[in-house]
Amino acid sequence: MSHSKTLRITEIFHSLQGEAKTVGIPTVFVRLTGCPLRCQYCDTAYAFAGGELLELTAIKTKVDQYNCRYVTMTGGEPLAQSNSQELLTMLCDADYEVSLETSGALSVDGIDKRVCIVLDLKTPGSSECDKNHFENISLLKPTDQVKFVICDRKDYEWSKAKIDQFDLSNRVEEVLFSPSHEELSPAQLAQWVLADSLRVRMQIQMHKYIWGGEPGR
Repeated sequence: MSHSKTLRITEIFHSLQGEAKTVGIPTVFVRLTGCPLRCQYCDTAYAFAGGELLELTAIKTKVDQYNCRYVTMTGGEPLAQSNSQELLTMLCDADYEVSLETSGALSVDGIDKRVCIVLDLKTPGSSECDKNHFENISLLKPTDQVKFVICDRKDYEWSKAKIDQFDLSNRVEEVLFSPSHEELSPAQLAQWVLADSLRVRMQIQMHKYIWGGEPGR
């Protein structure tokens, strides 16, 4: 097996998209193994190691079996593996609607323009704020999204400042605010967003309310 055309995969599964602008839409998730970050609220630590080495064509074959239009590449941190961009292009060429969930710690330069990037800027409460690669913001397209996971009021104020600093509300299609699950009350975050009339989409992770966050859902 040629290593140059493989990726280490934790799981490929069919579920409802739990967040972002396609929330609720049936989606095939390709979860890559490995991540250079250790966010304190991480819910996918099982993807840090292990996984199965698969050729890109085999990954696409597994995706094809679900007869589903939407595909999300996630992790871990998918961009930590060098062949992830090639798989993204392969899926776009097959007419899938492709999105990429990335931490923003690695460069998004060179990603196929047909891919919708969901860039997760790490807040101070994540414990990985210093890993943000802010140069990525200038590479985002108007159809991309920027996500903030909010742990507390400090995170909220930090995120508001970043929206202003980078003019995110006008730069990308969606700015997403998510309360850190079981750490910040969704009602509290909603109250802050409404009080400040923010141009954001507040979201909660729908899959956790349906399935309780079990792996592979």
